Amino acid sequence: MKQAKGYFGAKKNVYTVAKNAVDKAMLYSYRDRKKKKGEFRRLWIQRINAAARQHGMSYSELMGGISQQNIHLNRKVLADLAMNHPGAFKAVVDEVKNA
Repeated sequence: MKQAKGYFGAKKNVYTVAKNAVDKAMLYSYRDRKKKKGEFRRLWIQRINAAARQHGMSYSELMGGISQQNIHLNRKVLADLAMNHPGAFKAVVDEVKNA
């Protein structure tokens, strides 16, 4: 019942309904902790793709060039560079282009 605090209607004060609501909420929270990782990966890819296209490359060309150049930057770091440090991202793109 403590976990159902704040729920609406019978979900907060009828034991069987509250138990079912809490069980369902726990399943959703477990599933969505896994799902959140994929959502962030998709967001990072979109940001990298947008920034790469501003410099005349596609996402796949950039990632292929990064792997060939043995540049060890993951998508999270590349997306952060693209958003917050465009000069550093341009340096990475130029390194890939010059290879």
